[in-house]
Amino acid sequence: MEAVLKILKLIKPILPLVIIVGVLQLTGQLENVVSMGQSAILKTGIFNAGTELEMAEDFDFTFQAVSLDGQILNMDSLRNKVVFLNLWATWCGPCRAEMPTIQSLYDDIKDPNIVFLILSVDRIDAEKRVTDYIKAYNYTFPVYILNGQPTEQIHVPTLPTTFVISKDGKIIRIETGMKNYDTEQFKKFLLKQASR
Repeated sequence: MEAVLKILKLIKPILPLVIIVGVLQLTGQLENVVSMGQSAILKTGIFNAGTELEMAEDFDFTFQAVSLDGQILNMDSLRNKVVFLNLWATWCGPCRAEMPTIQSLYDDIKDPNIVFLILSVDRIDAEKRVTDYIKAYNYTFPVYILNGQPTEQIHVPTLPTTFVISKDGKIIRIETGMKNYDTEQFKKFLLKQASR
């Protein structure tokens, strides 16, 4: 009995937190609360996307992607364009947290030489999950679902992962983990690449 009292004394300070987390999990709201917290962290600027040029490795565009309305992406349409390629999944909290910054970037960039390719790697019931998620948050950027096996480059160990690919098909920036893309520096970086 004394041991039980000691354990209760130890957990008493964190018991309200455990109860709150339990209730949020049971009601299905824990994901939303975590996502809101991650979004707040993004707003601090700590996780702003970088703008330095990186490697110049060729990007492998041999994967297939399908739009939410069933159209297969024509990879030739990406030639001579700067490509913002974001790999994400509906179940990925950090992916969900950075989506509003991608939407804002997409809204601000009106350059026809910049293509947004928001590519879901969801596998189970992907079309429905992705469509429902995009509609629920009113995202308007172009969303695709990976069709078939990913190429080695897009078989990434961390979600989200974002590639910026130059007009000549070279990877010029890779961002892993949640980032804030809604910054003037990153917009200028993309526009500068598009003007080359």
